[in-house]
Amino acid sequence: MSQTHRGHVFHIAGSPTVDGAAAALVSIEDGAIVVDDSGVITYVGEFDSAPEGTVVDHRPGFLLPGFVDTHVHFPQTFIGDAYGGGQLLEWLNACIFPSESLFADPEFASDAAVAFCDRRVAAGTTQAMVFGSAFPHAQDALFEETRRRGLRVVSGRGVQTTGPESAKALMTSEDDAVRLVSEEIEKWHGADTGDVATALLHVAVVPRFSLAVTTETLKNLGELYDAVRERGVYFHSHLNENDRPGTGEVATTKEMYQVETYLDTYDGKFLPGSKVGGKSFLGKRSILAHSVHCQDSELARMAETGTSISHCPTSQQFLGSGTMPWKRTVAAGVNIAIGSDYGGGDEFLLTRVLGDAFKVHISEEGDAGVSLHPAELLFTGTLAGARALDMEDRIGNFDVGKEADFIVVDPSAWPPLGGLVDKGFRAEDPVLARDQTLFALLMAMREPAIAQVYVQGRRIDEI
Repeated sequence: MSQTHRGHVFHIAGSPTVDGAAAALVSIEDGAIVVDDSGVITYVGEFDSAPEGTVVDHRPGFLLPGFVDTHVHFPQTFIGDAYGGGQLLEWLNACIFPSESLFADPEFASDAAVAFCDRRVAAGTTQAMVFGSAFPHAQDALFEETRRRGLRVVSGRGVQTTGPESAKALMTSEDDAVRLVSEEIEKWHGADTGDVATALLHVAVVPRFSLAVTTETLKNLGELYDAVRERGVYFHSHLNENDRPGTGEVATTKEMYQVETYLDTYDGKFLPGSKVGGKSFLGKRSILAHSVHCQDSELARMAETGTSISHCPTSQQFLGSGTMPWKRTVAAGVNIAIGSDYGGGDEFLLTRVLGDAFKVHISEEGDAGVSLHPAELLFTGTLAGARALDMEDRIGNFDVGKEADFIVVDPSAWPPLGGLVDKGFRAEDPVLARDQTLFALLMAMREPAIAQVYVQGRRIDEI
């Protein structure tokens, strides 16, 4: 029997780009989402016009699409807010590599998988691109716990074949790097249903970043990815995160590979002079995190190939990496989704990350500054993430025919939010008043207000 979920519905309808999100924003104060037995949305609209069925009344709560986190680190579950590492490369060496090495202990990794999924459910993150552990047993624990909880995930083991002594436990030989990724694909890609088109579990090829691998690794992984790309396998890594003069990640990568752009290393052009040495990883199932310091040519190439950016403003502030230029990146035509980057970021809740995005971009210098519309924020945390994962036909909003991933937000469960929603000033203009309500909801939301979480119409926070 179908279920009718009643509440104040907010979503970005259709398939706009971010600059069309405001026009596509849907707000239905007494709304209904009807979900059939297979977890598919059959109706969204006014409650009074909904077909008859079993009603689940969430009023005075809000119904929002489940959040899509396009960059989060599983092996950093217990290392958020790490102090003592400085900026990116120092932080990796002093804090992150030693912490991730603890996942060599299967019991530790299993505990982390449970905690990681707990944090996802609490934050209403129904889908995520998860940067995985180097250890296969840890990845098994992540996929097994994700399946048990009924969440979605795209993940792949973090590949490292070179690096400092602090990362020694995380590194493999060139042959093992390819073998272990291939085995993970065969074991877990679409494993829950046997069909990647309906599965909740998917695998990605994930070199940590170009400084953690060699040209041989990139060549071998590129050949592997080229062979499995049509099976819906993903690619994920970091790009242009930290450009501190002389010693930052960007300059070091370009010097190490002797290439014209950092992106060239992922585009098959990783030999000196940006000569082609292998296959490109770029495409519609490829997500590159950060992209703070991109050249115009890199943005154009990502737009051309359908490669998406995972924008991670919280971690970019935490590590002093700078601010991704919003207007320039949007103008290039690249899809921008949001990423928590926990534990470089210290927030799992994507609305907190979206709040940081609003703050950093309104503070960009001069004409580069922009006050993001609340619909643009909602789009970046939901539909843009679905697009980045090539799952826009399945999730991301409440269009009829999509799978019912959504959260129920109860403002009364977090009194500061309740006060803003119930007693905050609203303009006489109904459109502006709508936008003010959504903005307050996104900016002031905290985990206690996320009362229920659904994936494919199934309530999962009770498992």
